[in-house]
Formats: sequence, structure tokens, C-alpha cells
Amino acid sequence: MERPWSTVLRVPVEDGEVVWFKHCKTAQAFEPRLTSALYSRWPDRVVRVLAVDEERCWLLLADGGTPFGAFGNSPEAWEAVLPLYAELQMGEVAHADEHLTGGVPDLRLAALPAHYADMLARSDVPLEPEQRGRLRRFEPRFAELCAELAGTAGETVQHDDLHIGNVYADGDALRILDWGDTSISHPFFSLVVTFRVLEEVVKVPPGDPAYARLRDAFLEPWGGEIATFDLAQRVGIVAHTFTWFRHRDAMLLAERVEFDAWFPRILARAVDQTDL
Repeated sequence: MERPWSTVLRVPVEDGEVVWFKHCKTAQAFEPRLTSALYSRWPDRVVRVLAVDEERCWLLLADGGTPFGAFGNSPEAWEAVLPLYAELQMGEVAHADEHLTGGVPDLRLAALPAHYADMLARSDVPLEPEQRGRLRRFEPRFAELCAELAGTAGETVQHDDLHIGNVYADGDALRILDWGDTSISHPFFSLVVTFRVLEEVVKVPPGDPAYARLRDAFLEPWGGEIATFDLAQRVGIVAHTFTWFRHRDAMLLAERVEFDAWFPRILARAVDQTDL
């Protein structure tokens, strides 16, 4: 599979088994190092790393098992995944500086207002003039919300692409892969994508009790409060656009055509936060 951000190859080996080779491009150059570090500490919930070449941005992984989609991406299945993921995040708080040194993008709360200002300064962003105006008026409030959220949880690895395609069942183990969108940020932002895919792909309607169940399953290891979670979702929906900008900036102009067909949907969700 060839993408602007990576190339992934399925490699058959002996006895019918397969391994997976991934060449991470500019926007995800940190992924081999990050994945190897996570696997070394969390071998029960990260896909097994067979080899890494950091200089060439190569990553060789064992097969992850059965794609999570085979289980229908049901909210019930996610209830088993989210506490495991939260525990990993909690453990990685102590390694946040190490990850930053290794190139993982810095989307800590203190850095987000500067990313927001950069978004507003771009002339080629697929935004309508009315949307841009709303975002510009919201800029001071966004900085206030970031300050309100500061200190509510240790900033740590934030997968930022935690959806149906990136979780596998390997026997009794549930394994998370594809850490190329990761940043160091507020941990609660991770459910922004999980919830969006449940809504858009699985068609779980907004307000369905499943969202509260998943929120509570995720928050239990953190001991977090619902009000903090809700605030983090509002800020996180906006911050999620910054990961998209990072990928877009690394693309050739011709590669942006397909990307920009989807990007307005992500930006529209960010704009919606200005009404809350």
C-alpha cells in the first residue's frame, strides 16, 4: 500500500505466516523509534516489532492478528480496548520528553495556540470565508480553553488515529498499531477519532449511550472527571486538525487532491466547536 506518508508491504514468510514492512516518510519518520520503544514496555498491547532501521525509517512488524473490523467495530469491543490504551498512556507520561527528543510532534497544550495561529495564517486552507471568520473570532477563547485544560492529566503519547483499522485481536491480546499520527499531547484527545469513526462509519448516532460507556471505560484508569473529558473533546477536535496539517505540509501538491477531499470534513468539525 502506497500512501504519501508511508509505504506498507505484506511479506509472506515460511509456514504461511506473514510479516509487515513499513517505510515511514517525512511526516511519520519518528514512527519506527516510537513503536519500538512502546513495544519494549507494552508487549501485550502493541504489535510485535521484529526489526527497526531508524536511519532509513524502516519498521518490520509481526502480523497483528485478526482486524478489529471483523468484530463489527462495536462499542462493546472498544470497551475492552480503551482501558488497556489508557494504561499505556499513563505509563508513557514518564517518557514524554524522550519521545519528543525522538521526533514525536509536540502538541502539548502550551503549544496549541501557536498551531492555531499558524492555521489562521495559511492562505491555502480548504475553508470557506465564513468558517475562517468563525475560527478567527474563536482564537482567544481557544487559548483560554487550553489553559483551563492544563494540568488535568499528564501529557503523553496520543495516538490520534485510534479507529477500527488500527486495533487487532491476537488470540487473547488486543494490539494497537500504526503510531504515525501520534503526538505528545493531552491523553483524552485520543477518543476524538474513535468517536468520529463510530459516528460516521458504524453509524452510532450522537447521544447514544454507547459513547458514555466508552468514555467511562477510558476514564476509569485515569480517575478523570466527565467535565474534563468533555472539555478535552472540544479542544481535541480542533487540535486534531494540526496533525492533518502536518501530513499535508509533507505532501507534494498532486498528492493533496485526495487528501483535500476529506480535510474539509475535519476542519468543519473544528469550526463547529466555535458555537459551544
